[in-house]
Amino acid sequence: MKAILADAMDWYVRLHDSNVDEATRMQWRAWCAADPRHAAAWARLEQLQGRLASAPGGAAQALTLARHDRRHALKALALLLGVGVVGWQGYRASPWSAEHSTGVGQRRQLTLADGTRLDLNTDTRVDIHFDAGQRLIQLRQGEILVETAKDRRPLSVRTAAGDILALGTRFSVRQQAGMSHVAVAAHAVQVRPSHIAESVRVDAGYSLSFSADHTEPLRPLPPDALAWARGMLVSVDWRLGDVVEELARYRPGHLGCSRQVAEMRLSGAFSLDDTDIALASLEDALPVRVRRLTRYWVQLEPLERA
Repeated sequence: MKAILADAMDWYVRLHDSNVDEATRMQWRAWCAADPRHAAAWARLEQLQGRLASAPGGAAQALTLARHDRRHALKALALLLGVGVVGWQGYRASPWSAEHSTGVGQRRQLTLADGTRLDLNTDTRVDIHFDAGQRLIQLRQGEILVETAKDRRPLSVRTAAGDILALGTRFSVRQQAGMSHVAVAAHAVQVRPSHIAESVRVDAGYSLSFSADHTEPLRPLPPDALAWARGMLVSVDWRLGDVVEELARYRPGHLGCSRQVAEMRLSGAFSLDDTDIALASLEDALPVRVRRLTRYWVQLEPLERA
């Protein structure tokens, strides 16, 4: 079982890398489905992360932040499984720690020193750097909603792809594999990709996706695009696969759907605070069933008619 737990930790590290792609996720799903012991090991790992989420002192990030070094990650797993949450609290000053963070399924609201309001979405890590000349929010992982306060110093959000300069505004920033996404609800921002000389202005009502060396066309901001800050996911004629992918961000373990049902379309509003209720509503609205291998392995499949 130790070897399987080590494999599970390896998958955990790979899945939480900022450059993870869908091919890696598919390989992980296949690994979990290949052997009940694999699913059990993954469930044990997620249970550990869940216990850490309720521990004081930032212990919730112990596994997530270990992804930068597989050797240290595996050592952390062995230690955590051996000594539990209490023993881990001595590591809370680890250099892996982010200044502010949320676990999977958690949201958090902060008021920064200048009065700026910051909402952290699920599985998010940020560092704050304020000095006499600037206000910098570094988004290391996840998604934030920023409502800026008036201050003579410029305020920027930095991601792996570049900088977003606030122009007196309310906007969200999400970091995904190789791409950053900005959605502007009020006023405007100036996006500066790391490897491009020109910046792009994004006005209220629009969104932009960009990498360090590429910007995509501006897109109109969908209604309720920032509903996550209210604990809601609102879909208007979405693919079921896309709805499930978003819900999966808010629960530990695997949540997916089979290809047979992924293209079904639906509109609705779903609570992000209880994804089990959201899944039940999907069963009520569509000819699908929720198959649970464990609490941490859930799949939507076609409903079998009698």
